[in-house]
Amino acid sequence: MSKLIIYQMLPRLFGNNNEHPQYNGRIDQNGCGKLNDITPAVLRKLKDLGTTHVWYTGLLEHATCTDYSDHGIRCDHQAVVKGKAGSPYAIKDYYDIDPDLASKPELRFQEFKNLLKRTHQAGLGFVMDFVPNHVARQYHSDARPEGVRDLGEDDCTTQAFSPQNNFYYIPGHSLHCQFDMKGDAMQPYQEEPARVTGNDCFTASPGRNDWYETIKLNYGVDYVGGRVCRFNPIPDTWHKMLHILLFWASQGVDAFRCDMAEMVPCEFWNWALTEVKRQYPDVLFIAEVYNPSLYREYIFKGHFDYLYDKVGLYDTLRAVTRYERPASDISNCWKNVGDIQQYMLNFLENHDEQRLASDFYAGNGHCGKAALLVSACMNTNPFMIYFGQELGERGMEQEGFSGRDGRTTIFDYWNVPTLLAWHKNGKYLKSNLPAESRSLYDFYLKVMKAATTEAAISRGSFYDVMYANYHHAGFDPQRYYSFLRKADDEVILVVANFSRELQQAEVVLPQHVFDFLQLPEGETEAVDLLTGKRQMLNLAGDRAVSVEMEPYGGVMLKFKAGIDE
Repeated sequence: MSKLIIYQMLPRLFGNNNEHPQYNGRIDQNGCGKLNDITPAVLRKLKDLGTTHVWYTGLLEHATCTDYSDHGIRCDHQAVVKGKAGSPYAIKDYYDIDPDLASKPELRFQEFKNLLKRTHQAGLGFVMDFVPNHVARQYHSDARPEGVRDLGEDDCTTQAFSPQNNFYYIPGHSLHCQFDMKGDAMQPYQEEPARVTGNDCFTASPGRNDWYETIKLNYGVDYVGGRVCRFNPIPDTWHKMLHILLFWASQGVDAFRCDMAEMVPCEFWNWALTEVKRQYPDVLFIAEVYNPSLYREYIFKGHFDYLYDKVGLYDTLRAVTRYERPASDISNCWKNVGDIQQYMLNFLENHDEQRLASDFYAGNGHCGKAALLVSACMNTNPFMIYFGQELGERGMEQEGFSGRDGRTTIFDYWNVPTLLAWHKNGKYLKSNLPAESRSLYDFYLKVMKAATTEAAISRGSFYDVMYANYHHAGFDPQRYYSFLRKADDEVILVVANFSRELQQAEVVLPQHVFDFLQLPEGETEAVDLLTGKRQMLNLAGDRAVSVEMEPYGGVMLKFKAGIDE
């Protein structure tokens, strides 16, 4: 399999062309992107960027303040909806597409199928969310297939826990959040008995920082009773969630990004993913798991194909970019996941994290170019781009429920300014962009092209040369990170410069790398894949190679090594 490049987008925001959205505005004031906005032209642009899969975030019907009762969809109480648009992770119907995303809400499922077809025709994989841990407070599936019982429909609500209940209950207590439960509605929201929130708040009075808009699904773990697992017989929730996965897999979905997978017992994943892969062997599963002690369990027992590399590589690259840690700390990232490196999904941005170009992170998208070189090119595992990242999107608006926090909102009707400029008048022209965005986009194009078309990066061997350079006068391990990639007779030397200044560096190639990668010594010509510049390299064990690097940039020197006999 070639290297996966996943492009994450929120269709709600991607195609929204309202240039002047109002703070906390309704859909009729601020507009909303549609699935139909993701045209063949858009998908060709993503393909040109090196994308292999598109993760369409927020496809499933979720709680919202927008009234779709004319289309047979129950209204949600505004007190348990975050923002006017609502959280895409407060699922209201696992079997339906969000009506916000449809040009004609009554045809929303057909518009989804059309997008699926366009994505596949563009040669791209289709990724969607599977949210297994929690649902919206007022979950109700009106699109479930015939014979499917709704979540909670058969629960015994007088029991705090039963392995055959779909939810956890707090009998004798009504929900009374630690804030106004009325919102803009005439009457306050009522729920009795109270149900446990998605973030495991086992009280009837969750706070503002809890996932108060969601209720936790019950997979047979008795949290109050000592976390005893009741998995025999198979809990009812397992069967319902497997049915949902199989439903979407049968539509042709290529991969699922599984939200907060570590909050669902690994035994369920073992059982469910085994069955899904039996019927659909090519379907991929990506897990949001943040606890490194669980990585191997969720890979080898849970059968996940990939896991987020958040607390390792992401956190380290963020700190190095911000001058908070030395670049040499990057070596510890691959060492800590050495045996499972190929399963780790690398990224610099996603919907949960602050924008790289925001004032809270690096302040400018160009400051993340060195981190991009490392994250996308240091191994064969997948890399993910968050929409607008390649254009230097800053995420510094104050949209409504989301404050000015350096993130692109997932709760509000809004736009993405850089993307708005890019697809102005539906042209998707780079000339529409400011010079700084065009320059950054060109850099991403070059790195992504190398990551996907250069065999040395997409499938080759990796060799970290940092250990040979810690004490070399011409190399600054605080600000530089360097490694080699090799496949067949092609070698690429990558040096990333996390410094704010133009740098002339010397990189020592240790004798062991010549033996390990079977590199010949002697003079050879190299070309920098980022600039096209050529230079002669005199290769020898423990000898330094000189490189010049732009601020927050680097080099990717490709040269021939001779075919191994």
